[in-house]
Amino acid sequence: MALLNADQITRADDRRWEDVDVPEWDGTVRILALSGTDRNAYQSSLVVLGPNGSVQRMNMQDQMARLLAKSLVAEDFTRLFTDKDIKALGAKNGAVLHRLSVVAQRLSGLRDEDVQAQAGNSGAAQSGASTSD
Repeated sequence: MALLNADQITRADDRRWEDVDVPEWDGTVRILALSGTDRNAYQSSLVVLGPNGSVQRMNMQDQMARLLAKSLVAEDFTRLFTDKDIKALGAKNGAVLHRLSVVAQRLSGLRDEDVQAQAGNSGAAQSGASTSD
C-alpha cells in the first residue's frame, strides 16, 4: 500500500455505523462510531479530576446515555440528541440503553478487549530502520 498524505486522510470516509432494531421503541436506530474528538470527550466525561489534576473518581452517572447521545444519528448522520438531552435519554429503559451502548462501544473501539488489542498491537506496526541497539 502507498503512504497516504494529509489530504487523503482527511478526505477518507471512514465512518462505521450499524442500524439496530429496537422493538421496545417500535423502530430502528442508527448508531455511528464516535469520531476521535467525540470519543475523547466521552472518555473525559467519565473522569472527575481533583484539585491537583489527579483522577479523583469515575463519573458513571448516565454513562450509557452520554455515549448514545453522541452515537445515535439520523439517516444523514446528524446527531439525534444533544448533550442537553442526556437526562431524557437516560430515563429510557435501561436494558435497551445497555443493548445499544454495547453496539456503540464495539463500533467505537471502547470495549475492554478493543483497548487491550490496540495496546497489544501498538508496537507491531513499527517497521523500517531502528536507532536502538
